[in-house]
Amino acid sequence: MQMDMRAIRTEADYDWALKEIELYFENEPAPGSPEADRFDVLAGLLKLYEDAHHPINAPDPIELIKQWMEMRGLSQGDLASLIGSKSRASEILNRKRALTLEMVFKLSREWRIPAEALVAPYHLAA
Repeated sequence: MQMDMRAIRTEADYDWALKEIELYFENEPAPGSPEADRFDVLAGLLKLYEDAHHPINAPDPIELIKQWMEMRGLSQGDLASLIGSKSRASEILNRKRALTLEMVFKLSREWRIPAEALVAPYHLAA
């Protein structure tokens, strides 16, 4: 297997690195081997380039809650049970009411949503 390495400075370099690392997904290298080391270096270089050139913005707290619920098959009723009432759950999801620290704590403890993601600023509906 080819063991060359280069910095990722352009989209062409990025495409090259993606093709190179893809080979390791098809044929996983043995831990501790030169190929495993190369995989780790390529992964690190790709992450640095992606963070700088293709950042993924985190969703605001309400979008995060909605995505979390969708991924886990949770309903607005489940949220209402957690935070205390159907109307409050509706107001939160429709951006009519802000999350309280108690709600953040419950969402973090019960649903395992990171609290730091829930305390980010977001806009309420007018």
